[in-house]
Amino acid sequence: MKFVTGASKQPTVWQDLAGGGRNNRPVTVHGAVHALRDMGGVAFLTLRLARGAVQCVCPPDLLPEGLCEECCVELSGSLRAEPRALVGVEIAVEDLAVLSRPAAPMPVSLSKRRLGLHLDTGLPLRPAVLRHERARAVFKLQEGLARAFRDYLTGEGFTEIHTPKIVHAGAEGGSNIFKLDYFGKKAYLAQSPQFYKQTMVGVYERVFEIGPVFRAEKHATPRHLNEYTGLDLEMGYIGSFYDVIEMETGYLRHAMALLAKEYAQELALLEVELPEADRIPCLRFDEAKRLAAERYGYRIRDPYDLEPEEEAHIGRYAREEYGSDFVFVTHYPSKKRPFYAMDDPDDPKYTLSFDLLFRGLEVTTGGQRVHDYADQVAKMEARGMDPADFESYLMIHKHGMPPHGGLGVGLERLTMQLCGLDNIRYVSLFPRDRTRLEP
Repeated sequence: MKFVTGASKQPTVWQDLAGGGRNNRPVTVHGAVHALRDMGGVAFLTLRLARGAVQCVCPPDLLPEGLCEECCVELSGSLRAEPRALVGVEIAVEDLAVLSRPAAPMPVSLSKRRLGLHLDTGLPLRPAVLRHERARAVFKLQEGLARAFRDYLTGEGFTEIHTPKIVHAGAEGGSNIFKLDYFGKKAYLAQSPQFYKQTMVGVYERVFEIGPVFRAEKHATPRHLNEYTGLDLEMGYIGSFYDVIEMETGYLRHAMALLAKEYAQELALLEVELPEADRIPCLRFDEAKRLAAERYGYRIRDPYDLEPEEEAHIGRYAREEYGSDFVFVTHYPSKKRPFYAMDDPDDPKYTLSFDLLFRGLEVTTGGQRVHDYADQVAKMEARGMDPADFESYLMIHKHGMPPHGGLGVGLERLTMQLCGLDNIRYVSLFPRDRTRLEP
């Protein structure tokens, strides 16, 4: 009879090697052969670990026959200082065992500093391309952004929730919603967790979720995906929607500090300059449009929304005028905001809502919600909506809700802007757009 206790063997990991604490001590590591150079009298093997890579020096007689790139190996040896190596140490190999061998060579050379592939060439090869050090670094930074969101909000008294992604009605309305046959019933993929996170404010007061969002939009732009990851929060008992803005600013400060402290390797590899998030300017929608148009000499075409070029101009203005890579644009027109957005009591043509622009691209939408039952029903009816279609959602208003608000951050957009990339598909592991369902 065998019993298990949850105690597992702890392998030597990259952080142990990079830290140098095991210098001149025996180590055993496993990983994939990232690069291999046989110099005759000695072989240099770069071993790719779960994070980072380490140079290994191996006598040729220890190299198994047929050893090649992407062989999975376990090796033992002595760790020693080597200033010329990437992490300042290398392993002098004393024993090497092959755990598995590839059936075919890689379609790309992972040892190159940059792959240099066109996006349309690289996406079908995604399982291989993601092993490249730069691709791995992008998604480690993305991990840090999501990790910071969870850690910060948990520390601020938020409860993490997990809401349905198969729903009976869309939160945003419109045609950009995927339809499903759900056992003979009409259903949809969730455009956002909006209704459910509002519902849970009545349960826990402060909630957040990290999960997929689906939009059946038919455009093919560098900034849109049909499935992306949302960082969503909702909070009750707010004094104004600026409480939500303050919460996001706190998250951003925490995220940048975490990346600087624990993701320095990836930041250096990708040459990422972290933005300052200590003081973020807030501009009203109409004011932001006017200031940017006057500064850069163009006419405002759409008075109700921001065009991509306008976002870029407003971002540039914030950088030049306030030295900030971020800018909150507040008080969007009611005409362009969903039915649950609270109108500004001082001017109902505008809402108590906002977007966050990061280096000229919208990465967040949020604001205060309607919490009064009569007000919400009236706004639905004014828009030609039937409140009966939203009976379960309106239950929260009918039975009492505090003033509340929230936001949704697009994780991929935030990552793209942070890394200075020009297409959102680079920051989605397996991007889904109008034409892509594989890999």
